[in-house]
Amino acid sequence: MIYVLLDETPNEILSIKGEVFKYLVKVRRHGIGDKLQFRSRQDMDILFIYEVTSVENRSLELRYIESSESVLQSKRALHIGWCIIDPKSVEKILPSLSEIGVAKISFISCERSQKNFKIDLNRFNRILEASMQQCGRSTYMEFDTFKNISDFLKEFPQTKVFDFADKTLDDYGEVNTILIGCEGGFSKLEKELLKEKDVFRLDTPMVLRSESAVIAVASKVLL
Repeated sequence: MIYVLLDETPNEILSIKGEVFKYLVKVRRHGIGDKLQFRSRQDMDILFIYEVTSVENRSLELRYIESSESVLQSKRALHIGWCIIDPKSVEKILPSLSEIGVAKISFISCERSQKNFKIDLNRFNRILEASMQQCGRSTYMEFDTFKNISDFLKEFPQTKVFDFADKTLDDYGEVNTILIGCEGGFSKLEKELLKEKDVFRLDTPMVLRSESAVIAVASKVLL
């Protein structure tokens, strides 16, 4: 864990109990004199340094040492338009997308998205916060939803499309927004909407699952 997300910062004295205490003391074995890093949801740009002053059976006390502005984020901003798949599959790879540096995901109800899937953005944010503390990222990934591809394209007309195509991208420098389909790909009607867009594939003979494609494309663009 690079830092701990704790809204009590920047209090002069911190008293930590519960699961955070168990992790810091029982798992990470922190003790008196160790210096730990914290951030607060109220101002994620500031990194706070505290020193452990006391370790009790169920609590940990720390005193404030210093703070400084410290923004940790990807050098580029990638926005993924992602046709809705099983949220459990999204949850599994969301930490990886956070670490890679994806800036925003728009979840789109596409024609081949199963209609019983419900997107819980609050749960996604909790998963994201756990990932941020582990990898050090200080900026939240943005989430939003669209009811169809047409509405998404109206708002983001420069979108590039990942799909079955002859073209592979050699230069990802101009890629800012990418649309990726769900399991089964885009419908005939959706392909008609996308025919004027810049459509590309990755240089692989394998058929990728939707979540594999998201990871692969994000890695190509950002890493």
